[in-house]
Order: sequence, then structure tokens, then C-alpha cells
Amino acid sequence: MARKYRFSFGPWNIHEGSDPFGPPVREPFPFDEKLKACRDLGFEGIQFHDDDVVPDITRYSASEVLTKAREVKKRLEDLELIPEFVAPRLWEDKRYVHGGFTSDNADERRAAIDRAVQSVEIAKEIGSNLMVLWLAREGTYIRESKDPVRAVDLLVDAINRMLAADKSIKIAIEPKPNEPMDLSYIPTVGHAIGLAYLTDDPTRVGALVESAHAILANLDPSDEMAYCLAHHKLYSVHLNDQNSLKYDQDKAFGSANLRRAFDQVRVLEQAGYGRNGEFVGFDIKVQRTQPREKSFDHLTSSRANFELLVEKCRTLDEKKVEEYKAARDHEGLDHYIIRHLLGSA
Repeated sequence: MARKYRFSFGPWNIHEGSDPFGPPVREPFPFDEKLKACRDLGFEGIQFHDDDVVPDITRYSASEVLTKAREVKKRLEDLELIPEFVAPRLWEDKRYVHGGFTSDNADERRAAIDRAVQSVEIAKEIGSNLMVLWLAREGTYIRESKDPVRAVDLLVDAINRMLAADKSIKIAIEPKPNEPMDLSYIPTVGHAIGLAYLTDDPTRVGALVESAHAILANLDPSDEMAYCLAHHKLYSVHLNDQNSLKYDQDKAFGSANLRRAFDQVRVLEQAGYGRNGEFVGFDIKVQRTQPREKSFDHLTSSRANFELLVEKCRTLDEKKVEEYKAARDHEGLDHYIIRHLLGSA
């Protein structure tokens, strides 16, 4: 029986349209309304930052944070939503302007690790065993401003502290080559997997591949996913799309390059991704030009595009593909794939 995928997104994907060049253009949706929209749209999972679960998180004591997390868990249970992961949003804290885990300031490093460990506790409290680490500011604007070898050691130490906090937690590193930093220390999936093997428990450290982040590194997202799958370390995906090596655009999945989207779906489909409960996650932003009442269309269209491409994968004549490969007729294979995607093969 063909497996059925389950999908997730984060509440930040329904946003007000602000960007570095302009203010918000839409009224915000309340958090509870975003949660309800997730279920109403047919998504089973919801992704969280720590301060999505507990807004203004730094204002509260540890016990208050967990009390508020339990309140969110009740809302999720009422809506029959599954919390996919929790990620500590360190990059917005002014203390970590030059990184938290790799800061040269010991107090800042300690505080960043404490907040990450707190995210582990929040994840456990709301019913998730997955934590995502986007190492957003763990890099430099000026390369000489940090010791890059020591930075790797500091990242390993921070991850070890998170692993020790809960023996059931799994950590997915989400690599990105640049933005907000000029250059990141863990820019690609290869770096993330290498970092995993340096930790105290590599069996619990893997990766989340985001389509746009791979493209920003001038790499193919399907190859990045395949690399993780070969190591049994693809814990989640953030599907979206991207026009070339620009800023992180978070476009709807398949909207910029349909062939590239097809290849991502095909890798996931062929490897059996999802059989162990993994989510197909989206990280996509509402276009700034959208009216408020159409703030959810990018989510449903991305899921529909994924499902249409699953069908294209399942109806692809693999025997014909193997014949082209055996003959080393790659022009023929190329044209066959294009005709199949266009519905004429």
C-alpha cells in the first residue's frame, strides 16, 4: 500500500509581510487562530520556536515556562495536533549578536546553552522528542574575529549539553551557508553530519534539510537529502523554493523550479521517508502582496504541489528509466522526465 505523508508548518509561516525594506502590511493572526488554521487546513503537525510556545520567554522563571508549555500542550491535544519540534530562537536575542554557542564571552555561551536546554524541556513538556538547531549567528562577519577550530569544539559542547538533558531527545541541525551572518560555521549538510559524529551520542544527532538553504550554498536539495538518508540522519525537511543565490526567499514549494522539486520528492519517495513518522515540513512565507484573507494559500498550494509530484513519482515508468540509464542515453532520459512532468509521457 502506498504510504500517506503527513505535513507540518510553523506559525511564523503566517506572517504580516514585513521585510528589511518595509513594515508589516497585514494585521496579525492570533496564535490560537494559527493553531486552528493548521488543523482546518488538514495539517497534522505544528513546528515551534521556544518563544512561539512561550512568548517573551526570557521574562519567566523556569517553572513558569513549563507551566505555560503545558497550557499549549492542552490546546494541541484539543485540536489533535502533533508538535513536530521545538527550536531555540537565539538569533533574535541581542546578547547573541555574535553567536551564542560560539561567542567569545563565557557568560553568553552559558546563557545560550541554558536556553537551548530549556527548549529540550519545553519539547518534552508539549510531547515532542525532536529539537531543531538553526545555528543562525554561529559564524562571523569578519573571519579573524573568532577561532574557527575552537568554534567547532564549542558547538559540540553545546550539543552534548542538550543530549545530556534528556536521553530521548533527538537533535536536527539545520544548516545554512550565510544570512544573517556573512559566513556560517556549519554551512551545509555535510558539515552538520560531520558535527554529529563528534558528539557524545551521534545516534541522536542528525539534520533538517531546507530546500532554499541548500540552493543558497549552490547545492541541489535532493542530493543534500540523499546524503542524510544514506547516513540515516534525515530527521525532517523544510520544503520551499528559491530563485538562485539571493537572500532566503522561502517561496512556495515547486514555484520556482518544478524539476528540482520533483527530484526532492523522488528522493524522499524512493528512500521511504515518512515510514518512521517523519513529517514533510514546509518553511514558506506569505507573499507580501497577499491580502490578509489569503494568508494560508501558500501552505495549501505547497502541500498540493508535493502531492501532485508524489503522483508523478509513482507513475514514472521506472523500467523505462532503467533502460535509458543502461543505454547511457541521458538526453533521452532528460526528455522523458520533462515529458512526464508535462503530462505527455
